[in-house]
Amino acid sequence: MKVVIAPDSFKESLCAPDAAQAIARGWLRARPSDELVLRPMADGGEGTVDAVLAAQPGERRECRVCGPLGLPVTAHWGWLNDATAVIEMAAASGLHWVPERKRDAARTTSRGTGELLREALQAGARKIILGLGGSATNDAGLGLLQALGVRFLDAQGAELGDGGAALATLESIDLSGLDPRLKQVEIEVAADVNNPLCGPRGASAVFGPQKGATPEQVEQLDEALRHFAAVAAKTLGEDHSLFPGVGAAGGLGFASRAFLKARFRPGIELVAELSGLEEAMQGAALAITGEGRLDGQSLHGKTPVGVARLAKRNGVPLIALAGSLGEGLAELREEGIEAAFSLVPGPVSLAQACAQAAPELENRAEALARFWSVAQAAR
Repeated sequence: MKVVIAPDSFKESLCAPDAAQAIARGWLRARPSDELVLRPMADGGEGTVDAVLAAQPGERRECRVCGPLGLPVTAHWGWLNDATAVIEMAAASGLHWVPERKRDAARTTSRGTGELLREALQAGARKIILGLGGSATNDAGLGLLQALGVRFLDAQGAELGDGGAALATLESIDLSGLDPRLKQVEIEVAADVNNPLCGPRGASAVFGPQKGATPEQVEQLDEALRHFAAVAAKTLGEDHSLFPGVGAAGGLGFASRAFLKARFRPGIELVAELSGLEEAMQGAALAITGEGRLDGQSLHGKTPVGVARLAKRNGVPLIALAGSLGEGLAELREEGIEAAFSLVPGPVSLAQACAQAAPELENRAEALARFWSVAQAAR
């Protein structure tokens, strides 16, 4: 029997490839003769590079770039054999680089992500896939664009400093230094949100607080990004601030669309395509997915639902394993998740649950395989 195993990462405990391996080990303990096809997944955020490289020929590369606090960090990115670069903005500008006590959404910069794009251009990339998610920034891509040669000037002609708050003093944008190699490169953005840049559903209001923004800063940042959008519209001749997804990653989606002419796609759809997930579903009797938490919010672009929809389209039943389960599971069943099981055996702390994720995932997969055998024998 063929089984497709396509989980996302289990945040703070297992990356997607390790989660897939753990599920496979458990399943094979009960059904050692089955054919298992592993397709680790991601939705454009952390783990996207590893998920793609698990299925595509290429290599993982590293370089030193500017982190969200302005200090150097080592960030990874993927290089595929067809000259496609795969970049996670979180690798350079992610929230994990900022200790909780130092989080300040008004000051953090996306410059390091721009430096990763520059590395890809230097390597000769013909296509760049940019995954948005897990950002520490709320600068609408100011830092990214500065790294690519755009100058942002105040009324005195001085260049703006780092962070979204600086955009409040923006007077003009000089595009003459924008890296010309970008014109020869196709850029696809993988994002799992559809937020606009500003307003009650915008980058600052929805995502700013988790990056350290106070209520007062949320208002200031929202106004600063609105001002940026107005100056950008005057410069470019088009207002991009209301398009779905431009509020992703602290507004990095806005810079990608408005200045880099990027095409937006749902992250899970793009990673599934690169991973050959639909082809893997052909002839499968069962698919298994999973992530750290499964609930009604998973409907909004998260990996398990994306995998479930694809499995349903191909007539493959799907079961999900999750670190924890929340409300809204009935809606998930309508999307193709036939059943969902939690890894947690009983009351445990989050630290304990994360530490035991791999063995618990194996145990649940083994139990699931044994139950599947019983159900098949009873038919």
